[in-house]
Amino acid sequence: MKFKLTILGSGGAIPTIEKRPTSQFLNIQERRFLIDCGEGTQIQLRKFGCRFTKIDHIFISHLHGDHYLGLIGLLSTFNLLGRINPIYIYAPKELEEILEMHFKISGKPFRFNIEFHPLNFKNKALIFEDTVLQVFSFPVSHSVPCCGFLFKEVKKSRNIIKTKIQNKPIPFEKLKLLKEGKNVDFNNEILKYKDYTKDSPKPRSYAYCADTQYDENLIPIISNVDLLYHEATFLEQMKERAKKTQHSTAKDAATMAKEANTKRLIIGHFSARYNEIINFEKEAKTIFENTIAVNDGDIFEI
Repeated sequence: MKFKLTILGSGGAIPTIEKRPTSQFLNIQERRFLIDCGEGTQIQLRKFGCRFTKIDHIFISHLHGDHYLGLIGLLSTFNLLGRINPIYIYAPKELEEILEMHFKISGKPFRFNIEFHPLNFKNKALIFEDTVLQVFSFPVSHSVPCCGFLFKEVKKSRNIIKTKIQNKPIPFEKLKLLKEGKNVDFNNEILKYKDYTKDSPKPRSYAYCADTQYDENLIPIISNVDLLYHEATFLEQMKERAKKTQHSTAKDAATMAKEANTKRLIIGHFSARYNEIINFEKEAKTIFENTIAVNDGDIFEI
């Protein structure tokens, strides 16, 4: 079952030839999500072979331009391609005003509805849920209201061991109880669920920490995730600049990953002042070995 992240943009506020502003495409069991939408995102979606017409949910962490200026262009492309299905946008409430102003000025309403969901910048909040996964927003510490996002698969019931029931016409209702971890009585025999079922695969998880300074309040929210993205705009030698702009260094990101006991860390949002990113990875690995500094087009699977 697919759990695949594509990095569309790994750069900071100023685009470069090699690195576009922040955006990510996440496919969880064929549910496709867009996380932030910096300038040029729709070009990156095409370039890296992402099925962007299948995107139904867009998450915008905050209203600095490098995280949302590609959105109107992407929505316009959806409209030109004949989209009629609604699109769900989770973002700061002011973004709805920006979109409404655009529609008013352009005089070209879209064929599809936009279902807008304002983010909660005070507490962790469940913002999407279905039978496969849950998505939570959580406030991070930046110079404007900003949220991170946590994607967690739903824990499935236990799986029946088919070889164990081949010669037992166990009714569906009793199979359901076994899957729920309950023993059942069948033909005057107690069937123990541990003998007839096995545990389902461990739910997978991904946490996206958008623009933020190091914040210990995030640790319990993102603890034990399989994959953590954390911004790392600066190297440690520019720590004072990071504090002033409320961004993180590579060392900050690695410390967060270590304290939260995450399995794997990826870092991005690199300032355009740096030509090479290998030093970000080296710096982070002094704290958290399983770190990768990302490039546009990188793919990570869980």
